[in-house]
Amino acid sequence: MKIEISDIGMRLREKGLKITPQRIAILEAIYVLNNHPTAENIIDFIRKNHPNIATGTVYKVLDTLVKKKLVKKVTTERDVMRYDGVMEHHHHLYCVECDLIEDYVDEELNVLLNKYFKDKKLKGFQIKDFVLQINGTFDKC
Repeated sequence: MKIEISDIGMRLREKGLKITPQRIAILEAIYVLNNHPTAENIIDFIRKNHPNIATGTVYKVLDTLVKKKLVKKVTTERDVMRYDGVMEHHHHLYCVECDLIEDYVDEELNVLLNKYFKDKKLKGFQIKDFVLQINGTFDKC
């Protein structure tokens, strides 16, 4: 996935964030890796071109990106925190064998889930969003 630095800068600016080399490098890593990377995956990726970015800085920037809704946190069955740069509504296919996560978009499923929960009328609970994590194994494993 080819991401332009200017696009990353624009996204940061839209969220009211200062454009820094660290933020650009970390957001670019998430977009380029495009595989729901862990913080360690991101650190390994950016250290190739930015060897002086501190580990603590990466974690701090990731927290900021999540708070500003530029990325989402995804937790796996192995309790590993991963980061997702796709902000459009989608679900996840999670391989319990290899820990791979792939995005799954299905509008029919979204309509079905919306209708189901609308009909259920959960007392004392207001649904803001739902994201399914569908666990299984990929044939390629």
